[in-house]
Amino acid sequence: MNKIKIMAIAFLAILMSCKNKTLEYDASGAFESVETIVSTEATGTLLQFNVEEGQTLTANQFIGYVDSAQLYFKKQQLEAQIGSTVSQLPDIPVQVAALQEQLKEAIKNRDRYQNMFKSNAATQQQLDDANTNVDVIKRQIDAMKSTLGISSKTITKDVTPLQKQIDQINDQLIKCRIINPIHGTVLTKYAEDHEVVSPGKALYKIAETDTLILRAYITGSQLTNVKLGQLIKVRSDQGENKYREYAGTIYWISDKSEFTPKTIPTKDERADLVYAIKVRVVNDGFLKIGMYGEAKFTNKD
Repeated sequence: MNKIKIMAIAFLAILMSCKNKTLEYDASGAFESVETIVSTEATGTLLQFNVEEGQTLTANQFIGYVDSAQLYFKKQQLEAQIGSTVSQLPDIPVQVAALQEQLKEAIKNRDRYQNMFKSNAATQQQLDDANTNVDVIKRQIDAMKSTLGISSKTITKDVTPLQKQIDQINDQLIKCRIINPIHGTVLTKYAEDHEVVSPGKALYKIAETDTLILRAYITGSQLTNVKLGQLIKVRSDQGENKYREYAGTIYWISDKSEFTPKTIPTKDERADLVYAIKVRVVNDGFLKIGMYGEAKFTNKD
C-alpha cells in the first residue's frame, strides 16, 4: 500500500514538474542578427584584403584597397591641364601699370596747366587738351580692365569642369579604400587578394554581435500580453539544466499570422497560427547566432 502511495506521489511530482516546465517560458525562438554584405565600389585588382571568417572587426576599420594607379595618373593629368590653363590668366595690375603711369603724368600736366591758366600763362585750349588727355587714359584703363576681366572669367570657366573631374576622381579614389561599416563578426568571405573586382561585387558578410535579436513566436491569445518597447526576460541554454538570463526589449511585432515553424514550440503547441516578434538582447559574448532562446513576458511597463 505504501509502495502504491509512493509511486502515485512520484507520478504526481513528474506531472507537476512537466506542468511547471511548460510555464517557464511564454515563447521560444532562435537568435539572429542583422547581416550586412560589404561590397566594393571600385573596379580593379584587389591588392589588399585583410579579412578572415570569424574575425571581429570594428566600425570604420581599414580592410584593404583596390588598385587605383590609373585613377591617380588621370588626376595628375587633369592637375597639369589646370596648371597650363591657369598660367594663361592675365596679370591685370601688371598690364595696367603702364597706363596708370601715363595717367599720373597726364594729371600732373593738367594740374600744371590749371595753375598756368589761373596766371594767364596758358590758354583755355591747352587746359582743355590736358583734361581730354586725362579722360582718354582713364577710359583706356577701364577698357583694358574690362577686356582682361572677361578673359580671366573665360579661363576660370575653362578650369571649373576640370576641377569637377578631379573631384570625381577623388571620390573614386576614396571608394578604392575598403572600410568596414559596422562592428561585428565576419560570417562569410567571398573574395581573395589579387582578384579583379567591380562595383557591387560582394567581398564579405558581417553581422553585428554586440546586440542579437531573438525571433520568437506567440499565439493569438498572447498578443494582448505584449507591446512594443516592453521589457521581458530572455534566457538561453548553457549546458544541461543550466540557463543564462538576459533582459530583452520587444521592438517588432508581426501584423500577420503564420504557421508555427516545426522547430519552434509555443506555449500552446496545438496552435497552428502564430505571430512573430523580435526581441533585442544585449550580448555578453555567450549568445551565438542560431542558438535557441526562450522569452518570459513580464507585466511591467
